[in-house]
Amino acid sequence: MECRPSCGACCIAPSISSAIPGMPHGKKAGERCIQLDAQNRCLIFGQAERPAVCASLKPSAEMCGTSNTQAFTWLTQLEQSTSPD
Repeated sequence: MECRPSCGACCIAPSISSAIPGMPHGKKAGERCIQLDAQNRCLIFGQAERPAVCASLKPSAEMCGTSNTQAFTWLTQLEQSTSPD
């Protein structure tokens, strides 16, 4: 499966604790990654600077759903279920 064009949910919904170019402390859940362009495409996709967590996240029917709203909902629920209480 390929990413849905202009989605960007996986670059906004989850938190990223490792450094991202331009975001040395990572990012909070719900915060837009600085490496996401105006068309919601990753500017460092496939590059060594891309965090390992980003590279490990693969699009799937379950994660992406059929809309950006479904993707945000699924990823937000995943984030909440994996966050420490």
